[in-house]
Amino acid sequence: MSGRAPQSPSDLTIRDLLHEAAERLTRSGVDSARLDARILLARAMHMSREQLIAALRQPTASEAAAFWTMTDRRAAREPLAYITGHKEFWSLDFKVGPGVLIPRPDTETLIEAALSLFADRDAPLAVADLGTGSGAILIAILKEFSRARGQGFERSPDALPYARSNLDSHGLRARGEIVAADWNAAPGGFDLILSNPPYIPTAEIDTLEPEVRLYEPRAALDGGPDGLAAYRTLAGVLPRLLRPGGLALLELGRGQVGAVESLFQGLTTHPVVPDLAGIPRGLVLERPK
Repeated sequence: MSGRAPQSPSDLTIRDLLHEAAERLTRSGVDSARLDARILLARAMHMSREQLIAALRQPTASEAAAFWTMTDRRAAREPLAYITGHKEFWSLDFKVGPGVLIPRPDTETLIEAALSLFADRDAPLAVADLGTGSGAILIAILKEFSRARGQGFERSPDALPYARSNLDSHGLRARGEIVAADWNAAPGGFDLILSNPPYIPTAEIDTLEPEVRLYEPRAALDGGPDGLAAYRTLAGVLPRLLRPGGLALLELGRGQVGAVESLFQGLTTHPVVPDLAGIPRGLVLERPK
């Protein structure tokens, strides 16, 4: 039983739909039940949340049906971003869906670090995003550095269409490219390399919230038994990919700083960049000149 509100025309009010949906999502363990219900109803009615608040009309029967279909998916703990098909990152809109990792605010730490390390926004940087997923990191960097050119490397056939579509929708095809290849296939000579590699220890994945462990691509999460498998691969390729004096910015999991730093013997380590919660999040590495 879904606990849905009756769907006769007299009952199709915004207030009733939001109330019943929020209760259903709360029973399903969704922490942001009221907010998610508003987002889903606004999407079903083809309007913004602000427009929903001020709406003078009530949902049509077809809009209510679409809303309940989306509510059922969210109650099954499917990520909200997969249901809406969009996720914001660095104040930019990205298309996402099953098979692509959903961009997170923590990863914006890498963009902030790049801006602090390269003060010249007109610098003609050569940029690589290793494991680009939705393309969010690469696109955010290309938006900030107007003369930069970049490549995003991604081997997942599910993620590639999203990355390419996002590159096109942000008007960056002239300066960016999404390459269907793993990190070992990347050429050298990059001024800046960024990566949010999989870093969750295998045994911990099944303890994560259902939205992550049931729906997001395991290959983008699973860092091997100790969470460091991807960093070992990066340690082998970064010295070749970076030009002398080039920088790499890698996202870290909680408590991984020391173990990850020890893997990069041939690169100079800079102070780790914390995220907004103060957690060491961005490892900065430089290839000596």
